Amino acid sequence: MAKKTKKVEVEPQIETMEEVVTEFFEEPVVEEPKARERLKPANEWEIKDRIYYLKGGKKPLSRSIRSTGIFYFDEEKGYERELKYCQNQKTSFVDEMKGDQRLEHIVFRSGSLYVPKEKTVLQKLLSLYHPGKDVMYEEYKPSALAADEIDVLNMQVDALVAARNIDIDMAEAIMRVEKGSEVSNLSSKELKRDLLVFARNNPKLFLELADDENVMLRNFGIKAVENGILRLSSDQRNFLWGSNGRKLMVIPFDEHPYTALAHWFKTDEGMEIYSNIEKRLNE
Repeated sequence: MAKKTKKVEVEPQIETMEEVVTEFFEEPVVEEPKARERLKPANEWEIKDRIYYLKGGKKPLSRSIRSTGIFYFDEEKGYERELKYCQNQKTSFVDEMKGDQRLEHIVFRSGSLYVPKEKTVLQKLLSLYHPGKDVMYEEYKPSALAADEIDVLNMQVDALVAARNIDIDMAEAIMRVEKGSEVSNLSSKELKRDLLVFARNNPKLFLELADDENVMLRNFGIKAVENGILRLSSDQRNFLWGSNGRKLMVIPFDEHPYTALAHWFKTDEGMEIYSNIEKRLNE
């Protein structure tokens, strides 16, 4: 008798696999800008028309400057390099030239030289390398001129404000430096007007005089001489009493007489004489 076979059903096993996810953090890629989009370095040569002027306001009909036999010390290379301006070369450095060298003259007409942007070699020679730069000639730079003008205008404003607020005695002392004994004949309004004009036209000198502690003492000494209280000897070596010619002080060598007198008024002896003179001036 045959045995029956019992079938056992086996459930299929499903193999589960864990999915491993790996995250990648990619660094942002910065694309290198195209050549035309790259930022220009701060020291890159600016292509533009340039004008050069002879210094000192000189305007001869024509003036040539050296275009050969000149040298420039190259700090990077550590030696002097010969310069030459040639119309058929792309550089002014002789050690970089190729082929024939056709020398070109550099000529200022009526005190100026206009160099168009196409002549970069000549512009660089004049603006960077030529030993005559800022000695014989200078490049016209509107921004630099504007900065200088602003400084002058600010100084004029400071001088005019100071002149407007200054007292009449100080005004007389300052203007006596400019006009001498003529100041004694000016009215107060004339003196104030001349002071404002002086401050506007010579702001630097005016501010220096306004800050000079000796300017009042110098003016005091000049007034004493003008009124005959003191007398300056003919050789300008001594101050004397005007009444009897007695010597008061000896002026040091190479010192201005009234500057020396101002310093002497600060000494013990000078202070007594100052008080004596002040009383006589107020009589």
